[in-house]
Amino acid sequence: MIASLKFRLAIGAVIAIGMVLLLVWVTLSRTFTHYVVDQYQTEMQVLADSLTASVKLQDGKLTLTAAPSDPRLNLPGGGRYWELEQDDAVLQRSRSLWDTVIEEDTLKPSAYPPFEETVGPDGEPMLVFPLVSTLGEGASSQEFCIFTAFPKAEIETALLGFHDDLKRMLLATAAMLSLAALLQASVGLSPLKKMRERVARIRNGDSATLGDGGPSEVQPLVREIDLLLEERQQALERARARASDLAHGLKTPLTVLSQLAERMGPEDADMAFRQVDLIRQRADRQLQAARLGVERMATADVGELTMKLVQVLKPVTERQGLEWQVKTAGNLKVEADPADVAEAIGNVLDNAAKWARSTIAVQASGEAGAVAISISDDGPGIAPAECEAVLARGFHTGGDTGGGTGLGLAITADIVNAYSATLRLGRAKLGGLEVIIQFPSGASRIPAPV
Repeated sequence: MIASLKFRLAIGAVIAIGMVLLLVWVTLSRTFTHYVVDQYQTEMQVLADSLTASVKLQDGKLTLTAAPSDPRLNLPGGGRYWELEQDDAVLQRSRSLWDTVIEEDTLKPSAYPPFEETVGPDGEPMLVFPLVSTLGEGASSQEFCIFTAFPKAEIETALLGFHDDLKRMLLATAAMLSLAALLQASVGLSPLKKMRERVARIRNGDSATLGDGGPSEVQPLVREIDLLLEERQQALERARARASDLAHGLKTPLTVLSQLAERMGPEDADMAFRQVDLIRQRADRQLQAARLGVERMATADVGELTMKLVQVLKPVTERQGLEWQVKTAGNLKVEADPADVAEAIGNVLDNAAKWARSTIAVQASGEAGAVAISISDDGPGIAPAECEAVLARGFHTGGDTGGGTGLGLAITADIVNAYSATLRLGRAKLGGLEVIIQFPSGASRIPAPV
């Protein structure tokens, strides 16, 4: 299944939007994470520096002369912690640690460097910031380490809240951008819709070329299509002219042959007249096929044409005492040349009038995606084995005494094929022949074979 351009553009836009927003997510997430970590690092650094400034050497031992005034440091599990350590021995620690000791061996790397992770006094993870300092100079200097810490849940709660807000914002952005992309695709492809309408006008015979107009990107395509249409029209006209010349060129020799045949004996003359008639039939077929191959498409109202043809034939058939039963629906339009449709229906009506005994039934109706014309009579009908053969040029049924050329139904078959329609022959409810012609309601003409 081939996807439409609009679908492809929409999918491409959605993928591009998704990739961009994913990049935005990763970038903003990392940026905010670094910002939050830096804020906590600054807080722990300030606390560690304050504690370091209060460390003094008394009687050869390190001691903390003044503790920070943050009330969280004095409440068990208060959320801020510190510990003074020297040579793996804890010298002092905040009351908030309660009975918990921060041991360097228990520290492990965390997802938020430079912090390290351990278990806090409440059994939950906490992040530790170690700061190593030296008091004094020379041989009397002493090295010590101050640990400051806070609950890991604080930083994760801050990041979770930010990520929730960021997710909602990016989803709203994605929805708006996707709608904008769909709108852009619709607007961008609208010239193609207009071009399709112009092509439909050409097909209907309302226009000969696409003409100017539209964005510059499609103008080269428009020019190429117009050139193609012009070349096709010229080729069809040349083909029709050649076929017409051929058919008309045969008329004079045929007339001469007919005159010469009159001087022959009865048997030879009959044979000669038969051959002349076959050549004339071939010439008529060339003319008919040439006209079908070049006429422009138009719109024909099948119901209206059928009624007109019946009105023309009624006076002629009154002497035969024929009754017409006509039933047509309204608005039965097909994309076909009215002259072709009239000739196809007229040939069938002529055939029915020729063979009917008392009644001819005509019905035109619209079906799903098609327009059907049914013409039936109460004549002798045609044997099922002859239904296909009767469509051949010059074929006469065994009981044909009307002196016809045998071209009527054959020409109808050519017209039907030219418009991708269907022609069916069968037994009518009246007892005679039923002919059903079915045109697609959106018929697309195919040139008749020559």
